[in-house]
Amino acid sequence: MNEPRTVRVSKYLSRHLRHQPERIGLALDPGGWTDIPTLLAAAAAHGFRFTRAELDEAVRTNDKRRFTVEGDRIRANQGHSVPVDLGLIPSEPPPLLHHGTVSRNLPAIRAEGLRPMNRHAVHLSPDRETALRVGARRGRPVVLTVDAAAMHGAGHTFSVSANGVWLTAAVPPAYLRFPGPAHP
Repeated sequence: MNEPRTVRVSKYLSRHLRHQPERIGLALDPGGWTDIPTLLAAAAAHGFRFTRAELDEAVRTNDKRRFTVEGDRIRANQGHSVPVDLGLIPSEPPPLLHHGTVSRNLPAIRAEGLRPMNRHAVHLSPDRETALRVGARRGRPVVLTVDAAAMHGAGHTFSVSANGVWLTAAVPPAYLRFPGPAHP
């Protein structure tokens, strides 16, 4: 089945605004921004043409609100594996946050907690439903609950991106609640 054009544009934006801008000769400024005309020209030069209207539609309809457009600039809201400083202000998180994953990751998470892997921060959801959708992208989802209030009280820093995703450097195992019985 072919993906809708809007989904293809959104995935292209994610790949090049979060992970591989250099692949199409794109440069992000320190805050992760790039000029939209430059992005459109770079994409076209590398074989994926789309219009400003298609970009705006992909941004507007993205269910995770992954991108922000300001005038003729665009950036991804979070999830970068390339160096950027989104300028997010440390914030007090809600008492509980959630993280969606799959069961094959649980042994490592039990031992090491949540780590950012190739990204700048661990991504946490404000509600179970969102975490469930995130985990389902990789298989049968498992939702972990994070005691964000206790973490914050212990000095861990949190910030929230423009699309409501909570970010922190890591989540030690002591602050995680796992569903069901614990398995070694």
